[in-house]
Amino acid sequence: MVRLLLAIAAACQMFLAAPALAQQDQPPNAILLIAKPGLLDRNFRQTVVLVTQAPDFSTVGVILNRPGDRKHEKTGEPIYAGGPVMPLTLVALFRTENLPGAAAFPLLKDVYLSMHPENIEPLLASPGKDYRLYAGFSAWAPRQLENEMERDGWYMLPATEELIFRKNTDGMWRELLEKAQRGKTPHVRRLEPGYTFMYEARAAHPCRLLAARAGGRGDRPGAGRRPAAGGAPGVS
Repeated sequence: MVRLLLAIAAACQMFLAAPALAQQDQPPNAILLIAKPGLLDRNFRQTVVLVTQAPDFSTVGVILNRPGDRKHEKTGEPIYAGGPVMPLTLVALFRTENLPGAAAFPLLKDVYLSMHPENIEPLLASPGKDYRLYAGFSAWAPRQLENEMERDGWYMLPATEELIFRKNTDGMWRELLEKAQRGKTPHVRRLEPGYTFMYEARAAHPCRLLAARAGGRGDRPGAGRRPAAGGAPGVS
């Protein structure tokens, strides 16, 4: 329970910090977590979670394969269940070639995650825009996810635009589970006194997870990236 409260507090701080613009020049910093069959937590059982990392080593993301039964009252867009944290808060995963007008986490090239109204409202006002809406999000406090990895709770795969914006998510978990089980275990390098995971986009290592020394200069995941920010619109 303490871990959960720490994760929620960290996630709220990440998303609700002082406003800051997203950084387009940051490298891809998102991976897919594939729940292993033995992961029985009802919040994440048989899920595929798109996650990224904050500068404080917290992890935040959204569940890709849990379509909700609600639609946005103004646009009619379906609202997916993003995770157990702040489930009444509207979060958007969106694609844009322009720098977002408010704080957002860069995930892949031209793909962002945000709960800031200044990013979400223009999406809702423009039918046909490339985005997906979520109710709530998923979050882990620093080192919490690493501990779950050590307990063998997750597989990891690289994220792709095709997959994260896939309209029909039926069978996604089984498909990626089988893919992960066929693949090799990603390389993990541990450093003391602390480490964390990040996705490094290299052709030779399509899903290379590195461990970076906490506070290490120059090798900190997301170094220079400011946290997401702003008050969040509610789910309608």
